[in-house]
Amino acid sequence: MEKRKLGFWEIWNMSFGFLGIQFGFALQGGYMSRIFQTLGAEPHDIPGLWIAAPLTGLLVQPIIGYLSDHTWSTRFGRRKPYFLIGAILSSFALFFVPYSSTLWIAAGFLWILDASINVSMEPFRALVADKLPDEQRSYGFILQTLIIGIGTWIASNLPWLVKKMGFAESTDLTVIPQNVKVAFGIGAMVFLISILYTVLTTKEYPPKDLEDFKKKKRDTNFWKEIKGSYSEMSGTMLKLGIIQFFSWFAFFTMWSMATPALTDHVFNSPAPMKKNFNMEIAAEKANFETLNLAYQNAADTVGSAMGIYGLSSMAFALILTFYSSRMKINRKWVHLFSLIAGGIGFLSMSFLPEPSYLNLSFVLIGFSWGSILSMPYAMLSSSVKEEKMGLMMGMFNMFIVIPQIIAALGGVNLLSKIFGNGAIAPMLLAGTSLVIGGFCNLLITDPKVTKG
Repeated sequence: MEKRKLGFWEIWNMSFGFLGIQFGFALQGGYMSRIFQTLGAEPHDIPGLWIAAPLTGLLVQPIIGYLSDHTWSTRFGRRKPYFLIGAILSSFALFFVPYSSTLWIAAGFLWILDASINVSMEPFRALVADKLPDEQRSYGFILQTLIIGIGTWIASNLPWLVKKMGFAESTDLTVIPQNVKVAFGIGAMVFLISILYTVLTTKEYPPKDLEDFKKKKRDTNFWKEIKGSYSEMSGTMLKLGIIQFFSWFAFFTMWSMATPALTDHVFNSPAPMKKNFNMEIAAEKANFETLNLAYQNAADTVGSAMGIYGLSSMAFALILTFYSSRMKINRKWVHLFSLIAGGIGFLSMSFLPEPSYLNLSFVLIGFSWGSILSMPYAMLSSSVKEEKMGLMMGMFNMFIVIPQIIAALGGVNLLSKIFGNGAIAPMLLAGTSLVIGGFCNLLITDPKVTKG
């Protein structure tokens, strides 16, 4: 079956569920470290607490990709059942995670949340390749990025907005603020509604030959196909994997360490540790509450600033959407310059003349984020077999999660020492990693992959 070109609103509808997915990721990325610190985690403990996120992606995405490749229902389609299952589970986890009473419960909810988001997210990538002809795939992935940028910006600012509505901060470091709880509840609702919108407005193409599809489904098994697919990995996929390694190491470092790094270095308001204060003495208790309030306000500001990278990625995607709807783009060069721009954004955080300039740093980081969410997938989709698109997209995820696992198991703490012992060192590490990833785009040479 020859795929027809789709209009803007058709592609928008099939990608709209990513708004909810990004609400989940943005709230998780912007506020989980704050929740961990509120429940007593030291800054050096935080990367390890994030280990659940990449581990679940490594396990879940290839399995979901394989299952969705071999699923077909005339009523529910191929990818849509997985969108819906993931949305229900993610909404449950999002709602309850800020009510965690202990650190281990919060870490457990992060595990459930990330696994559930991955169930929804992987089929969305494959759906673009399922529905769009090759010449529209850059456009499709960029439009997804536009929706992701909208979700990132709104969700990152939700706790700040909710506080303005009257939900106050807490002066007790051991209590997760009410504005964060309300924001996560709103995120859960948006996640479910946006996925339902895509499910109800999007139709999927059936397999080209339904009988052959059923036969292959009976004759194949997961482990055999995984093994065969690893041996079929193209050189392009492996080169893209190197780029992804440095890109996602950088962003994992930001998600896990931006709050402690920036509240300390930029705002001079690190999280006070209750164990360092004698709460029986009124003066020390008052000092603790003052320092904690300063930290909570700084953390809100950092969360809002992180929302800027979603806004700039949205602007980046909007420009590319208009351009790519009319002309071809060189995916390699777009990705190269975007990653380097983000690297400069991270590096600039060490010498900001005043905190307001932090927004400019995140604008540059947004260019990287917009490209990371579109260009590698557009390049990959031009280099793999369509009948294995879900599985290959899921396997490609290992180049995202392995660097995050390395970072969580000590890579961030160890490599940050190259840049000194200051709180800002992890952000310098992130910037350097993005610059290296940018230059690695020079490895991509296949014209079919770079132009689209």
